[in-house]
Amino acid sequence: MTPTTKRSKTPGVAALRQVGRISTLAWEVLRAIPRRPFQFREFIQQCWFFASVTILPTALVAIPFGAVIALQLGSLTQQIGAQSFTGAASALAIVQQASPLITALLVAGAGGSAVCADIGARKIREEIDAMEVLGVSPIQRLIVPRVLAAMVVAVLLNGLVSVVGTMGGYFFNVIMQGGTPGAYLASFNALAQLPDLWISEIKALLYGFVAGVVAAYRGLNPAAGPKGVGDAVNQAVVITFLLLFLINVVLTGIYLRIVPSKGL
Repeated sequence: MTPTTKRSKTPGVAALRQVGRISTLAWEVLRAIPRRPFQFREFIQQCWFFASVTILPTALVAIPFGAVIALQLGSLTQQIGAQSFTGAASALAIVQQASPLITALLVAGAGGSAVCADIGARKIREEIDAMEVLGVSPIQRLIVPRVLAAMVVAVLLNGLVSVVGTMGGYFFNVIMQGGTPGAYLASFNALAQLPDLWISEIKALLYGFVAGVVAAYRGLNPAAGPKGVGDAVNQAVVITFLLLFLINVVLTGIYLRIVPSKGL
């Protein structure tokens, strides 16, 4: 093998190695969740931290998302003469797609980056190594409470985004585009179903798990020095975003295959 060929294969091998390490960490986190003692106080503190840094930005982002979806779909349905389905289309788009993604992006961007920076700082100060020497599992002590907090807050924020986004879509469709309130609500009730909410919450739960695991992984493996921690934070956010969009495509495809659409 020539040096050129070896170099060309190095990025792919490194990427596969990173995927394997992240998957291994995710499995170790799942194994450590039922173990005792559970760090309940740390879990509550992390839940409060995630909620405090994400709840206001999430609500503020949900309003323009709902407005854009409602305005775009309202214009489209007017062109094809299907104004009565604007409510169902916009609400389903918000609940199924926009709400989990908005929640995950903010949980990963605000909370996940902070988790990565915290764990990375502990790593370069050799606190993680000291815990291992003392026989304390850093995964059970530090990673599990943060991953569970990200999952719980993501599920709760997803409900908030669904409500705020739907209300924003209702306001802009009825007030700005002159839609009928009764038709907006009736079409949503006719086409929406309970599995739409379940798949939204499942997505948020899985997105929170992925965001927490990736942030923890990059925090546990930074380059040397403070600059390495900063680079790890940036990498954690980018990797999480890419994984979230890939998982969203897979889950949406599976959901549309196994759950029949609700007819009028």
